[in-house]
Amino acid sequence: MARRSQRKADSRKAKLWYKVVSPEMFGRSPFGETIANDPERIVGRIVETTLGDLTNNFSKQNTKLKFRVDSVAGDSAYTKFLGHEMTSDYLRSLVKRRTSRIDAIVDVTTTDGYQVRVKPSCFTVKRARANQVKSIRELSKRVILERSKSLDLNQLIQDAVGGKISLDIYKEAKMIYPLRRVEVRKTEIVTEPSISSAPSPAPQAPTA
Repeated sequence: MARRSQRKADSRKAKLWYKVVSPEMFGRSPFGETIANDPERIVGRIVETTLGDLTNNFSKQNTKLKFRVDSVAGDSAYTKFLGHEMTSDYLRSLVKRRTSRIDAIVDVTTTDGYQVRVKPSCFTVKRARANQVKSIRELSKRVILERSKSLDLNQLIQDAVGGKISLDIYKEAKMIYPLRRVEVRKTEIVTEPSISSAPSPAPQAPTA
């Protein structure tokens, strides 16, 4: 009965709008709103946007970003990065007849202790032979593993989403077989460092 009364009391609270703010790696920019009658109900909520909406660059609309609300301060809901993914329509547009799409999956650990799954894709000009496909796949993994050794999470995601990792793979892989394009089609955080298991303090709301 006490729980039911508490739920009724919560439902009578006025619902408020909270600004959803991107993580520091994406500029701590407001990109949407969410509503709740209790700020604690927002924590843990999953929100999505596109890199195009976040940067006002329409050419980046094919990159989806996924965040989780980590803390609330004032009327702002602060988020953490969970992963990114290229839209399926965009990836399909890169696949042409008599060409090869070469996918890879590699788990890396950043310098600040995050385990991240990175999924690159290479698209060839013409159909590659099996040994060339294998060589390009292994090269993609090696490039990502070597680069991630010196990067923290923020740097890794910026390089993955911003195209630096794709460019590094392209420069080396085109020596094996001509490529039309390379994309990091998806990243996702697999595990966070143990120090992050405790809730992080909420950022202070700006004062007038």
